[in-house]
Amino acid sequence: MTDDHSASFDQHDEFAHLPSDPALRAKTLESLLVDKGLLKQETLDAVIERFETEVGPHNGARVVARAWTDPDYHRRLLDNATQAVDEMGLLGQQATDIVAVENSESVHNIVVCTLCSCYPWSLLGLPPAWYKSYPYRARVVREPRAVLSEFGVELNDSTEVRVWDSTAEVRYLVIPQRPAGTDALTEDKLAELVTRDSMIGAAKL
Repeated sequence: MTDDHSASFDQHDEFAHLPSDPALRAKTLESLLVDKGLLKQETLDAVIERFETEVGPHNGARVVARAWTDPDYHRRLLDNATQAVDEMGLLGQQATDIVAVENSESVHNIVVCTLCSCYPWSLLGLPPAWYKSYPYRARVVREPRAVLSEFGVELNDSTEVRVWDSTAEVRYLVIPQRPAGTDALTEDKLAELVTRDSMIGAAKL
């Protein structure tokens, strides 16, 4: 929603007294839009179902787990992530190129969008509030180690930190390091270990 649209909502008295809790505000706004015929309930239900079942970090986790267990897929993912993700039927409505970058003992990657909040929704779901915040967007490019430390990610001085700036055309997926002691786990079990933040680079597994 643009700033102009946000301003137009603020000018309507009927929205002025929405509850302060974000979830309750959203539910109240949803009810108002449906009651006024501006939004159909079935349309809203379809959108919610899509975000609950079709998109989200479970998709990205499947991609990571496949890369951990299948060397050929791992190579294809690094060579052409958009095509490799599409192989698994997980590209969704992503109309941009996806680039996969891999963490290792010597390199740690972290993703940001300095202009807004460009983000691979089909793989990671809705972006977290901190990813969209100005402090994160401004600081992570200037002092990535400090920001990572605040997330609880402590790196050796010898580890190179690479910051990737997403755009409207290119989105990034971080392949976190596979945890030690997981050789016996199946692909499905490995996927359960992968977190959204680790695929942004703001966490380690």
